[in-house]
Amino acid sequence: MFKKVLVANRGEIALRVICACKELGIQTVAVYSQADAQSLHVRFADEAVCIGPPRPSASYLNVPSIISAAEITSADAIHPGYGLLAEAPNFAEVCETCGISFIGPTPELIRLMGDKKLARQKMKELGLPVLPGSDGAVTGHEEAADWAASIGYPVLIKAAHGGGGRGMRCVQEAAELPAAYDAARREAFQSFGFEDVYIEKMIPRARHIEFQILADLYGNVLHLGERECSIQRRFQKILEEAPATPITVERRQSLGAMLERILCEVNYTNAGTVEFLMDQQGQLYFIEMNTRIQVEHPVTEMVTG
Repeated sequence: MFKKVLVANRGEIALRVICACKELGIQTVAVYSQADAQSLHVRFADEAVCIGPPRPSASYLNVPSIISAAEITSADAIHPGYGLLAEAPNFAEVCETCGISFIGPTPELIRLMGDKKLARQKMKELGLPVLPGSDGAVTGHEEAADWAASIGYPVLIKAAHGGGGRGMRCVQEAAELPAAYDAARREAFQSFGFEDVYIEKMIPRARHIEFQILADLYGNVLHLGERECSIQRRFQKILEEAPATPITVERRQSLGAMLERILCEVNYTNAGTVEFLMDQQGQLYFIEMNTRIQVEHPVTEMVTG
């Protein structure tokens, strides 16, 4: 077990990680920007280190400062929480290089699942159904139009490295596609630093179902059931509930067992969430995997105890 964990985050998730560590008898280190010096996570941790000015780019996203804080406090592990550096494979690699345990999956798996077009291909190879869509990034109006025509409208143009509903555009007909393609690429670059987009079939009145996964370092993978987050605004989740009413006990067990097998096969470790869309006929399609603790994890805690 770790002796001291640095929590590379702030706010609610930093507090939850600190409290969990205290329950396990693990010392904690908080990092904070100058603007957060009086925040609760700073006051609750055993130690705290200021890592820079208020701007996240100069503090919570400042990898050298975070690594330095871990080294001067002799932390043997870093927990990234969610957001910020939680799904940054380069940060996980730096932790490994510096001999600090990164509490999360391997950099290779973070990188794979962070590229949604590659994640689709990998999960399809492993047996999960995916929505009809482009084989990879689409590189121009003509290619986008060809894919949309072969898939059939309506389609979604999605940022390959996106999240949080950004870099996505719904296209109902061919005349809308060029402007939507340009807007999705522009927003993807502004939000994530990558212009790559791909095309996927849009499912009208789809339900959004996600499975919570936990995996240890010894090949044991456990699913903790599913949550439904179909009520959304601008692709942002508003309400999350568990269990999902359209998922029967038998289907939960069979799909959960499949996910356990697949994630064991790819040597996944730590927390993760596998997300699906369900069409009106009840068919589930893989859309993405988040390689971190999910923002909505307390819902699963409430139904699992």
